[in-house]
Amino acid sequence: MPQTPQRSVFTLSLISLLLSYTLLRLYPSISVHLLRSPQNQTLALTTLTESEPYNTAGPHDYQDHRRQQSYSRNYIVRFHQYKEAKDLQNYLQNNVKFKGWEWIERKNPATRFPTDFGLVAIEESVKELLLENFRKLVLVKDVSLDLSYQRVVLEEKNEKIGAFINENKRAGKIFSAMSFSEDQNYAVANTSNMKISWKRELLMQGLYVGVAWVVYCFVPILLGMRKPFHMRWLLGEVIYQKSQVTSLFGADSLWSRGYTGAKVKMAIFDTGIRSDHPHFRNIKERTNWTNEDTLNDNLGHGTFVAGVIAGQDEECLGFAPDTEIYAFRVFTDAQVSYTSWFLDAFNYAIATNMDVLNLSIGGPDYLDLPFVEKVWELTANNIIMVSAIGNDGPLYGTLNNPADQSDVIGVGGIDYSDHIASFSSRGMSTWELPHGYGRVKPDIVAYGREIMGSKISTGCKSLSGTSVASPVVAGIVCLLVSVIPENKRKDILNPASVKQALVEGAAKLPGPNIYEQGAGRVNLLESFEILMSYEPRASIFPGVLDYTDCPYSWPFCRQPLYAGAMPVIFNATILNGMAVIGYVESPPTWHPFGEDGNLLSVHFTYSDVIWPWTGYLALHMQIKEEGAQFSGVIEGNVTVKVYSPPAPGEKSRRSSTCVLQLKLQVVPTPPRSVRILWDQFHSIKYPPGYIPRDSLDVRNDILDWHGDHLHTNFHIMFDTLRDAGYYIETLGSPLTCFDARQYGTLLLVDLEDEYFPEEIKKLSDDVINSGLSVVVFADWYNVDTMVKMRFFDDNTRSWWTPVTGGSNVPALNDLLASFGIAFGNKILNGDFVLNGEQSRYASGTDILKFPRGGYLHSFPFMDSSESGATQNILLSGMTKTDTPILGFLEVGRGRIAVYGDSNCLDSSHMVTNCYGLLKKMLDFTSRNIKDPMLFSDSVRQEKPLYADKSQIPSRRTDVNFSTYSRVVGKELTCSRDSRFEVWGTKGYNLQVRGRNRKLPGYHVIDLGRGLNSTVDTSVTVTSNTTQKVVDSSGNNYWGFFYRDDIDMPVLVATHWLVPATVAILGLLILFWRMQKRRRRRRGSGSGWCTNL
Repeated sequence: MPQTPQRSVFTLSLISLLLSYTLLRLYPSISVHLLRSPQNQTLALTTLTESEPYNTAGPHDYQDHRRQQSYSRNYIVRFHQYKEAKDLQNYLQNNVKFKGWEWIERKNPATRFPTDFGLVAIEESVKELLLENFRKLVLVKDVSLDLSYQRVVLEEKNEKIGAFINENKRAGKIFSAMSFSEDQNYAVANTSNMKISWKRELLMQGLYVGVAWVVYCFVPILLGMRKPFHMRWLLGEVIYQKSQVTSLFGADSLWSRGYTGAKVKMAIFDTGIRSDHPHFRNIKERTNWTNEDTLNDNLGHGTFVAGVIAGQDEECLGFAPDTEIYAFRVFTDAQVSYTSWFLDAFNYAIATNMDVLNLSIGGPDYLDLPFVEKVWELTANNIIMVSAIGNDGPLYGTLNNPADQSDVIGVGGIDYSDHIASFSSRGMSTWELPHGYGRVKPDIVAYGREIMGSKISTGCKSLSGTSVASPVVAGIVCLLVSVIPENKRKDILNPASVKQALVEGAAKLPGPNIYEQGAGRVNLLESFEILMSYEPRASIFPGVLDYTDCPYSWPFCRQPLYAGAMPVIFNATILNGMAVIGYVESPPTWHPFGEDGNLLSVHFTYSDVIWPWTGYLALHMQIKEEGAQFSGVIEGNVTVKVYSPPAPGEKSRRSSTCVLQLKLQVVPTPPRSVRILWDQFHSIKYPPGYIPRDSLDVRNDILDWHGDHLHTNFHIMFDTLRDAGYYIETLGSPLTCFDARQYGTLLLVDLEDEYFPEEIKKLSDDVINSGLSVVVFADWYNVDTMVKMRFFDDNTRSWWTPVTGGSNVPALNDLLASFGIAFGNKILNGDFVLNGEQSRYASGTDILKFPRGGYLHSFPFMDSSESGATQNILLSGMTKTDTPILGFLEVGRGRIAVYGDSNCLDSSHMVTNCYGLLKKMLDFTSRNIKDPMLFSDSVRQEKPLYADKSQIPSRRTDVNFSTYSRVVGKELTCSRDSRFEVWGTKGYNLQVRGRNRKLPGYHVIDLGRGLNSTVDTSVTVTSNTTQKVVDSSGNNYWGFFYRDDIDMPVLVATHWLVPATVAILGLLILFWRMQKRRRRRRGSGSGWCTNL
C-alpha cells in the first residue's frame, strides 16, 4: 500500500482540537455509561456526536476507550448435554485452572431445570487463552459473546429511525427499522454490522403511544398541518367501530361451536403484562428474565400483543380469549435484552411444554447461532413458533430472523384492502447466496395495519406493524389448536402440520408476488377444515411453480426458460408433518406430462435429513440443447418420497410422497446480443463482515445486507431490462464457469470480492477474442474514509471497521488492468444532466485511467474524500471539479462501458435511477448501437488518461479479507449454480485452434493454454494483505517500454514473453561468437545470456 505523507504530531493535534471544539459546539456531547446487572455488564454508547463514527480513532484513542470499559466480558458456553447448572460449573472449574474467569449465577425460573449452557465472565487480558481452553473441553459445544438486544426508540424528529441516528450508533445490538407512515416511500432498514449477529426489534409501529401519538397526530394539527395518517387513519377508526379483525377471519364461527382457545398454552415473549389487567381472563403465569425486579409491562408492547391473541374487551377482542397466557418478560423498560435471557426463557418454555410461542421481534441475524439453534430445538420439542417477518419493507431481501427460518411461521402484513403493507419485509431469504437461491418467505400474511389491541392498563388502541400481524396469526393458531381434542393434539399438531394447514388454506391475493405474500392471506375457516380431516403427511411449499401465473410467480414468470442458459434454481421447503425427523427415501424424480417434457433436465439438491420438521428441495433446471428451437409450455410433476420413524405405538415407519407441480414456459434460445450475465459470485453482504453501504448520504442504514441480487434490491432493474427485451441470467460461481460465446454482456455491479488470477486471464481473452462485452458499475473506495467510519460496538466490545468500500475498487482495477482502465479513490457527490436526464451521483468514484480512442464523460462534482465530509453537504469552501465518471471503449472484438456509481440501480436507497443510461450502455456493449450524445467527438480521448501507480487505490493491509471472501484462500470451483457440465470443475477450458491472433493495435496474445492447466501468472492474491505483484497497468514488462502510458489496451502473456526474448537474444549472441571462432566461451555465453 502506498505510504501517505507524514504529518507532524502538532498539526494533527491542532486539527483534532479544532474539530473537537467545533463538534462540541454543534452537537451533543459523547457520554458513555455502563448498564450493570447481577448477570450482565454491557458498555453502551448513549448520545454520540453526529459525526463520531467518522472521527479517526487512533491507537491511543482505542486504548483510552478500552480503559473506560469493564475488564471482563460475558460469554455463553454451550454444552453438548443438559445438566444441572452446578454440575456444569464444577466441570469448568475442574478443567480450566487458569485465573481470569468466573461463573455467573443466573437467578430465574429456569434454574429449576437442567440447562445446556453457562454464563461466564472472562477478563480481556486472558481472553484468548481461556477461550481456547474452554473450546477444547469435550462437553463444550462452542463459546460466544452474550450479545445484548435493544429495541429502537422512536425519535420524534427523525423520520428514519433505527440503530443509527444521524450516523450515531445506538446502544445494544441492531434491529430493523420501524415504518410509521404510509406516506414514507421506503421504510429504511436501519441496521448495522457491529457484531456477529443482529439486534432483534419489537416489530411494532407506534409502540411509544404517548410520544408517537402526540408527535404524529396532535402536534401537526397545532402547527396547522394535516394529520399524518390522513384518511387512512380515519378509515381505520370507522372500521373498528363497526367490526373487529376477529370477525374478518370468521373467528365468531368457531366461537359459536365452543372453540375459544381453551387449554392451549400460549407463550408471549415480550415486555410482560400486568396481573390485574381487565382484558384477560386466563393469565396463568408471568415470568421475568431481565435484570429488573418487576413482572409488569411498563411499555405496552407485550400487553398489546396479548390483547390481539386473547383479549376479551368488546372494543378489541382477541382471537382466543380462553387461551392460557404465559407472559415471558424478556425485555427491560429500556427495551434491552440478552441472548442468555432468551436461551433461559426458551429452555423454560420447552420444560413447561408450551403449545404456541409468539415472537414479535426480529432482525437479520441468521448467524447468531446460539439463538438460531435454540429456535430449532424449541420447534423440535413441538412448540409452534409464530414470528413477525420484519418492518423493512417495501425493500426486498429484508427478511428478519427467526421468521425466515423454515420451521417458524413467518408472518407479513397487509392492510384492509388486501395490499401488502408498505412496512412489511419482502423475500427472498439470503442465507443461500451466492451459490443457491432464496426460499419463499413470508409463509402467510395477515392484517397488520391499524389493528385494535389492549392498552397497558385498560382500554384499547390501534397500532400497525408485522408485530401486530404476528399475534393475529398466533391467535388464529391458538384457536385452531383448541379444535383438536387435548389427548390427540400432540399426535396431530406440530410446527409442520400447522404450517401445512395455514399455507394450504390461505387465500392467494391477486396483486402481490410470492415473495411478498407467501401462500397468501391467512384463512381461519379453510385451515380449520384442513385440520379437521388431517392425516400426518409430508408436503412441499410452494406446491406449484407456474410460469404462466404472473405476477404471483414473479420473478420466474418474467423470464422463460431456454436452452444454453444458466440453471434456473427454485428453492422449495419440505414440510414433514409425520415426525420431527425425516429422510428422503430416494432421489427426487421428474415426471413430464408429455414428450416435450423430456427437453427439461432437472438436477436436485435436497436435505439429507429433514429436521426439525422441515427441509429443502432445490430444483436446478436447464433446457437441453435439442430444445434450442422449442417454444411452448412444459408441464409435469416432481415427486420425492419422505419417510419418518414410526410414532409411539406404531410398528412400521411413516411414509409420504410429496408432489411439486411444474408449468414452465420455454422459448427458443435468444440471440447472444440480448443475453446478459449477472455476476453474483463476487458480491459480499452482511453478515458476517462490516460491508458498508454504497451511498454515504444514507445516514441510518450503514450496511449492505439486502443480498445485491437481481431479485432483491435490484429487482426493479431486472424488470426494466426484461421490458427492454433483454434476458438476464445469474452466475454464482467464478468467471471461469461460463461460456463467453453465449453472452453479449457481462454485468458487474457493486462487487466487493477479489478475483482469481484465472478469472482475470479468462475475462481478457473473452473480451478481446470471444467478443464478450463488459458493463461495470463501481462505487466509492477510500481507505481513509473507511478508517473514519469505524465505531465501537458495545456488544462485542470491539472496534468495527469496513472491510472494503462500497465496491472493491482495487480488485476491479486488477480485472480491468489489461484494458488500461482504472477507478480512483474519490468520493463524488452531486447532480448532473446526461442526455437531457437529471441524475444523481451518490458517493460514486472517479475514473483514473482510460485509454486513447475511448469516450470519456466528465461532470463537475464535489470530492468529499478530500474534505473529510462523508455526506453530500454543501460545505463552505468546497468547489466542484470536472471529474470523469463514465467511459466507453471498443477493445478487440468486445466493448467495455464503465460507470462509477451503482446507487442509481439499487432500489434500496435510490434517489434517481439510471435505467435509461444502463440501456444505452447495453445497446453499445451488446448491439454496438452508439448514442450520438454519448459518442460525440467532443468526448473522444485523443490521448490516454494517465495516472501514476502510486495514485491507484490500494488495498487495506490491516484486514484479514479471507474471513469474508470466497476467493482469498479458497479453491476455484464451479458450483451448482453453473452449467451442469462444469459442476465441480475449475471451469471452461477455452482452447484456440491455429496460430494466435494479432489484433490491430495489440501485442501478440498467447491463448495456447487452457484454464485448467497450471499457469505461471504474475497476479497473485494473498490471504492477509491481498496485495498483487503486478501494477495496475496490467504488465510490468510493457510498462518498461511504454512507461505505464498505454494508448490502447494491451493483453500480454507474461508467462512466456520474457523467457522467449532472452532465448532469442542468446541464440544471436551465440551465433556471433561462433563466427568469431572464440572457443570455450559457450558456458560463459550462456551465463551471460542468463544474466540478461
